[in-house]
Amino acid sequence: MWIVFIGPPGAGKGTQCSRLVELLGIPHLSTGDMLRDTERDSPLGKVVASYIDVGRLAPDYLVMPIVTKRLAERDCQSGCLFDGFPRTVHQADLLGEFLTERKMRIDAVLHLHVAPNVLVDRLLKRATLQNRKDDNKETITSRLEVYRTQTAPVLEHYRGQGNVLEIDGDQSADRVFADILTALESRK
Repeated sequence: MWIVFIGPPGAGKGTQCSRLVELLGIPHLSTGDMLRDTERDSPLGKVVASYIDVGRLAPDYLVMPIVTKRLAERDCQSGCLFDGFPRTVHQADLLGEFLTERKMRIDAVLHLHVAPNVLVDRLLKRATLQNRKDDNKETITSRLEVYRTQTAPVLEHYRGQGNVLEIDGDQSADRVFADILTALESRK
């Protein structure tokens, strides 16, 4: 299965992907993690850091090669869970082209929606627990605005394709997971 998770920072995409990995046996691709894992002292790492450290999206020309290289690996041949990708309509189009060339398609888009005040609280807590430098009040505000202006249109793009499943991410992680399983089962 090819599943896209869409939701603002702090909606629980990573948490839910981690749970689904075990159940579905497909990898979890977090572009945020892949970008943060680039060596900060390398030329690429410095460019990536200049974007993510202030809450901006890394440009498509940096993201797409990283994603397509990862998708070419053996463990992705039967699908994956996309977490934080695509973040722009252009990336969604490029992903669609990549999958179509391989006679594959997105099976489901899970939209995790959460109240803004809950998101800020979650992200500040995550900053402490995971030592995430990009989870501070200023960067959180910037990231939520970037989500609203650049990533939310991706949701409309996928709604036009009829494969968006709405999930209330304002619940316990267990309840969210149960709702995801029910939604995915309804797609079969």
